[in-house]
Amino acid sequence: MSQRQKLTTAEINERLADLAGWSLQNDKLHRELRFADFVEAFGFISQLAVIAEKMNHHPALFNVYNQVTIDLDTHDVGGISTLDFKLAAAINQLVD
Repeated sequence: MSQRQKLTTAEINERLADLAGWSLQNDKLHRELRFADFVEAFGFISQLAVIAEKMNHHPALFNVYNQVTIDLDTHDVGGISTLDFKLAAAINQLVD
């Protein structure tokens, strides 16, 4: 399966069950994180930016002080793809 192929709802739900911390909101993979302070949150965003650039897959990020909200979908396919789950797993490794 191509990484840029849109997943079905059943495929998304099956994969989501194995992806700690993520949920489905507004047809996107969604995760909210809290850090000790702004510097730690921004450091996380900087590390995430390097990973996302290498994957050529860029998340929607929102940051307020120590909070970071991430939404993932694949614009090319108009939904969630395997690539979104690959990036979400990489984000989980970064958080752990």
